[in-house]
Amino acid sequence: MTALTLGLLFGAVTLIVMFSGTPIAFALGSVAVLFMYGFMPASALDTVAQNVYEEMASITLLSIPLFILKGAAIGKSRAGQDLYAAMHVWMNKIPGGLGIANVFACALFAAMAGSSPATCSAIGSAGIPEMRKRGYSPGFAAGIIAAGGTLGILLPPSITMILYAVASEQSLGRLFLAGIVPGLLLVALFATYAVFNYQRERGRAQIAFKQGGTESALLSEETFTLSEKVAMLPRVVPFVVLLIGVMAALYGGFATPSETAGLGGLLALALIAIVYGVWRPRDIKPILGATLKESTMLMFIIGMSLLFSYVMSYLHISQDTAQWIVDLQLSKWLLLATILLLVIILGFFLPPVSIILMLTPIVLPPLKAAGFDLIWFGILMTIVMETGLIHPPVGLNIFVIKNIAPDIPLSDIIWGVMPFVVLMLLAVLMICIYPGIATGLPDWVMGPIGAPRSQHL
Repeated sequence: MTALTLGLLFGAVTLIVMFSGTPIAFALGSVAVLFMYGFMPASALDTVAQNVYEEMASITLLSIPLFILKGAAIGKSRAGQDLYAAMHVWMNKIPGGLGIANVFACALFAAMAGSSPATCSAIGSAGIPEMRKRGYSPGFAAGIIAAGGTLGILLPPSITMILYAVASEQSLGRLFLAGIVPGLLLVALFATYAVFNYQRERGRAQIAFKQGGTESALLSEETFTLSEKVAMLPRVVPFVVLLIGVMAALYGGFATPSETAGLGGLLALALIAIVYGVWRPRDIKPILGATLKESTMLMFIIGMSLLFSYVMSYLHISQDTAQWIVDLQLSKWLLLATILLLVIILGFFLPPVSIILMLTPIVLPPLKAAGFDLIWFGILMTIVMETGLIHPPVGLNIFVIKNIAPDIPLSDIIWGVMPFVVLMLLAVLMICIYPGIATGLPDWVMGPIGAPRSQHL
């Protein structure tokens, strides 16, 4: 059987198993074992567990459950609601301030928790009802939370970037730094759209009031005293200090990424005990249970994805596919556009974890040969995968929002997120035109790629 035929068969079987409704981890694992049985030496089946273990025996992957613990500790407390409330109180005088408050709260919470669904749930449970009560359309209220939640895989600490660092053998510290400015760029774009949408919806409300006397909460103004604003800070400042402390430990050279994750998890548990009184065994049990459940699910997907990639490599499917892409002799930017389009298409069906571990062995060699910076590409890929979290048919964040606000029609949620998909693609274009948006900060902090190894985390 030729390599082309084997590759097509491998891809077809994978799609059939996935579309059958089999969970992703089981789908990838079963396809890998099936092809090991059919096309690899019989002894290969005896080493499945060993192969999975060796592929996962990475100190970098150790940080994933620890970051999940940190996110679960913060997510199970009222930190998200308090963070949102503080942002709202301090930004209520700005036109569209409530929408901006949601974006900022999502960004800060995402940076603390590192999880898109957790961010949507924590901020959306408070933000969506408040926005609707104040006259914002349900679609916009849902869309801005869903889009803000996607920042969880871009702003450090990001589990998605940890996996990309492992798959691409790039510096995790450099990747984390590279995600900060693009993350802030998306925050700025989302906040700008929040102001624009507020002006548009307020204008419509004014017209409706003049024509038929229909009142809207958008036309009323809410004020807060300085004492009320100051009173919101004590519950928020400790978590901001936690975020700054974890980043300082990582980039100050005081701790490795795995040690930083452990430090963040312990500090998050300590903070919720002090700030919210969450310290009794019955309070800690749901946090540890959620961490164990999510970590097991994610690590199982990672393990099966790595086994899947190992079989692809052994059968020379990934190498031959990469060589085929090179042989197409596409121009540099057409190659990049084609690969990003492939990421978008895969995002219709797969979560970011699977996309990274399945696709990077194929696309990174041609991209490297074309002269692209793999750190820079990792940021582009992450932003494109962010769109997969908010567009159908998978759109994980869409379904999280639907669970939070079941009375909002799914069609309204989908139309509400579409402007943010466009803004993400605009950010991708801007980073392509000005690569320094992604590479400038890591080069400034850690030195250029060619700097001595000791300067890299």
